[in-house]
Amino acid sequence: DDMGCCESKGAEAAYMPASSGGGPGSANPLMMPPGSSDRIGGPSLGEMGNHNSNNNNHNSASHNNHYSSAAAAAGGGGHHNQKEEPMTLAEIESRIESIEKTQTATFGGLKVRYAYLSQRGYYPDDPHKANQDAFSISHDFCGQETDAFFAVYDGHGRDGDRCAQFARDNLPDMVEKFVSRSKSREAKFHNGGTRNAAAEKQIELTKDQIQSASNKAHVECNRSMHRAHELDDSLSGTTSISVYIHGRRNRITICNVGDSRAIIGQRMSDKDQKTAAKSIGGPNITSHLKAMPLSRDQTPYRRDERQRVRATGARILSLDQIEGLEPIGPEDDDEDFDGSANELELGEELDEGGDPPRVWSPHGEYPGTAFTRSLGDAIAEELGVFAEPEMLTRQVNEEDAIIVLASDGVFEFLTNQSVIDICAKFKDPLEACRAVVAESYELWLQYELRTDDITMICIFVDGVTDTNNLRGSFISASSRMLEGAGGGSSSELNFSSFANLSTPLEEAPGDDREDGFLTTEGLRPVRNHISVGKSKAIQQMKIKMAATDSDMEISALDDFDLSKLYTKKTEEEKARIAEAIRASVMFQNITDEQREMIFGVMEPITVKKGTWVIKQGTVGDRFYIVDTGRFEVRIIPDGEDDKDGRGGNVVHVYEGSHESHVHPSFGELALMYSAP
Repeated sequence: DDMGCCESKGAEAAYMPASSGGGPGSANPLMMPPGSSDRIGGPSLGEMGNHNSNNNNHNSASHNNHYSSAAAAAGGGGHHNQKEEPMTLAEIESRIESIEKTQTATFGGLKVRYAYLSQRGYYPDDPHKANQDAFSISHDFCGQETDAFFAVYDGHGRDGDRCAQFARDNLPDMVEKFVSRSKSREAKFHNGGTRNAAAEKQIELTKDQIQSASNKAHVECNRSMHRAHELDDSLSGTTSISVYIHGRRNRITICNVGDSRAIIGQRMSDKDQKTAAKSIGGPNITSHLKAMPLSRDQTPYRRDERQRVRATGARILSLDQIEGLEPIGPEDDDEDFDGSANELELGEELDEGGDPPRVWSPHGEYPGTAFTRSLGDAIAEELGVFAEPEMLTRQVNEEDAIIVLASDGVFEFLTNQSVIDICAKFKDPLEACRAVVAESYELWLQYELRTDDITMICIFVDGVTDTNNLRGSFISASSRMLEGAGGGSSSELNFSSFANLSTPLEEAPGDDREDGFLTTEGLRPVRNHISVGKSKAIQQMKIKMAATDSDMEISALDDFDLSKLYTKKTEEEKARIAEAIRASVMFQNITDEQREMIFGVMEPITVKKGTWVIKQGTVGDRFYIVDTGRFEVRIIPDGEDDKDGRGGNVVHVYEGSHESHVHPSFGELALMYSAP
């Protein structure tokens, strides 16, 4: 959280820019990297002390490589640990729930590798808060070895963890139930009205049938959650983002309720790569994959969703507007607004301080949801916040390389493209999960006083086999449409002909054409501003520092000659620096000239084991990149003293490695605020 100190536990190397202020006695700030960190272990999300100006934070380096990963494929986050004694490094790293190793699977014509990881959020006011994210992975879905179901759930509210776990435990079964019913009806049709279990396994449903069954499953799961005795979903609920793989047809169906997200990385053609390079003003495109959305966030940022919930009488306002800190214009809270081109376009200006538009009752200051669809949320449901999913069915093709499902904690500060770019750096989806989750967590701590729970499933598509070879092994429900139009047998189906059919027979399976990609219009903006609370905490800390150190003076040096700080770098060193700063929000839009300036001012340093790098409450204005080595972040709990000089409990670990091409960085905010 840009407020800490670091102790080295061995001969570690790092790059840093020479200080342009603060004097020779200034300590150097340490900050969690927004770049890729090659580790499973991370901050203790339930037990660590506060990352605000009232705590003494420390960072040190260590060589004890202990990774902890344990979770079954059906997994789901949210285990509660109430122990109060200091946590060991192993316990800290075990707070991340992760698959032990990447799994390989073949679903019909799709050969994939996948992994998942969930990291519990950090809440200073509630250090024992449970992980409210959950996830589920099911093979042999609906009795088909070619099918699978992957999902991420993001709970919210007092019982959010229970709501997410309820969805995890029930939604896949309900999807399977309604899909099986639809297959049973189709099997009866193909067998003269007689049920045949073997025939049911041969049925492949159309897009409309799959989506209809999925819609029913989500609605039924929502109703069941309302009736559940083990939780109270009146002001609690969960999002759900899922991908249902239909391997015999190389298809996927995405179902989305809320603001978790699914994206896919597609290989770009040479022409697309040149276009991408031109758009960023140079050849340094991050990867050869283009991120495409498979879902749309259902939030008040979307005009269609605002209009839908406003039709129920709901108000759309930010928290500051509700509390009277910001004015309410006619376009903000007018349920009868005509929806013309002059209607308010919600965007970064409204949410630059982390205060998004929310759904409120016309009769009181509740429920305040920042999304317009969810499972649960019984009170918000009366305002149009319902559980009907938006769905997309499409073919998986050879150009499709990476599929990501993730809770909104990943996308608060990272764009879809940034997530795919990070994943593309790695050959192992588990390493990709670690890097994305670590970067997301670190960006939260840079720009907020807390972090969200962060959960991600990453699927690498390693091969796509032509399903023409599989067609003789199943019967498509769309054959009813072909037969009604005078078509041939199911083994002779031409899937591209679906769009040319006339209106199907009564009770026929409906449309089977692929859906196109979704628009990004109304997408919740990626934040790149410090929250109001974070800004106040930094200013308060600086005031406190100034009061205790009369010699401290932070000023801009207009006539400072930056070139005097330049040192020569090898191309290999430049490449490592470029890799480390690539995903940082602060450096995303730099020019080639600015990038060369950064290369120039960075200088190598070596720190020995046991050396403290920085301590909170000191002046510092340096940005670091870990070249090699392992560093520990330590916090002295509020109200306690560092009696043994060890800096308190270890709450985070950073590691740099040439072999893994991992070089975490820290200190961006120190460059702006001259204070760790």
